[in-house]
Amino acid sequence: MSAPAGMALEKGLPSNVDAERFILGSILLDDARFIDIAGTLTGPDFALEKHRRIYNRMVELHERGEKIDRVTVANELLRFGELESVDGLTYLVSLDDGLPHISNLDAYVKIVRDKAMLRQIAVASQQLMNRALMAEEDPEAILAGAEETLLRLGEARTEQGLMTPLQVIQSFDGGLNAFLDPSKRIKGISTGFTKLDEMTGGLHPGELIILAARPSMGKTAFALNIAWHVATRHFQPVAIFSLEMSKESLLTRMLCAAARVDSQRFRAGYLNEGERQKLRAAANQMVESPLHIDDSAGASLMDMHAKLRRMAQTGAKPGLVIVDYLQLMSMKGRSENRNQEVSQLSRGMKLLSKEMGCPFLVLSQLSRATETRVGDHRPQLSDLRESGSIEQDADVVGFIFREEVYKRDREDLHGVAELILAKQRNGPIGKVDLVFLHSMTKFENRAEDLGDLPEG
Repeated sequence: MSAPAGMALEKGLPSNVDAERFILGSILLDDARFIDIAGTLTGPDFALEKHRRIYNRMVELHERGEKIDRVTVANELLRFGELESVDGLTYLVSLDDGLPHISNLDAYVKIVRDKAMLRQIAVASQQLMNRALMAEEDPEAILAGAEETLLRLGEARTEQGLMTPLQVIQSFDGGLNAFLDPSKRIKGISTGFTKLDEMTGGLHPGELIILAARPSMGKTAFALNIAWHVATRHFQPVAIFSLEMSKESLLTRMLCAAARVDSQRFRAGYLNEGERQKLRAAANQMVESPLHIDDSAGASLMDMHAKLRRMAQTGAKPGLVIVDYLQLMSMKGRSENRNQEVSQLSRGMKLLSKEMGCPFLVLSQLSRATETRVGDHRPQLSDLRESGSIEQDADVVGFIFREEVYKRDREDLHGVAELILAKQRNGPIGKVDLVFLHSMTKFENRAEDLGDLPEG
């Protein structure tokens, strides 16, 4: 989004015309300097319309491999009938006439980029205010537009240039020795599931992890097991957005799973003293842990963004965010195409995970195709409900599968569960065998997989 022609000056929007002139003049003096800024600035970053036109013609000359100077730029502008609109050859000459070689061109580029960002924010705010004052649209639709704009601006702001291997290693904490030493490498957050941690290296900052399953397979239980482990074993703040269950229901589930108490007995009130003691111990652990739960129905990306930023500002920067579940979220606006809306949500989740610098574990529904499939009911990537872009945006896609749901007469399948890693951007795909304890709605490692990892 860019400010309309002349708006920057007419409306008093932030700009620095001198910095823009110095940049264009430096390129005219030495077109080799165009490379220094080409990947950083775009035409709309210039506040003056004539500066945008001049820069755009420079870009076209560079793409054709031609030299950039007063004559070639003037000729290019003339070819498009724009020379007069930039005040002619006289103005081009004035850009580099008497201009010394500027060594700190990066500083001027930063000034121009910062002013461009401020203009974008100001224009977006003005448009939002105009839409609100006109009151011709549904408030939810207006808020949806603001949400999308702010996320897009945030993404553009965090773009990073290309880095050489040397720069990557130098920026790595501990330098080359730490980079080559596996024991010094930054590891992801442990999930508490041994085989899953071995295959993924844990949950990493900026990753979008999709956990999908058909209803009643246990995806919420699995996510809560991970949340408990991260919050009580690693003492990392965990934010849980539950769009389906209440805060009280979530806490009850987590307590029973942690205390290994039958959740049905808990709800019915038939507890013995031993079970009460275990629940009290688990409750004490829960109270001291950095768990944060929000059960607002129909939460949107903007809601989550605001709440997570507030968490971070209070010193509880999230180490893990869990969303239960994607299809219940809204974009705070009407959408004709639900697939498109889910695509925007999954993309927004990925952007949020990068901005917040923590993994996002997002639960998702699967289509009925798994149930109608003859023979093997195991989920596939094509079964992800309502949007193929979920697969595209996710770093990891896992499916919870319990065959006993389909073959209830098979006692040997009771409690047998699988986590199928169908996609992993930075690791292998495969299957993780787990145990599901029905009475506690809790997943556990198989005894033979525990190794040195403490259970829980």
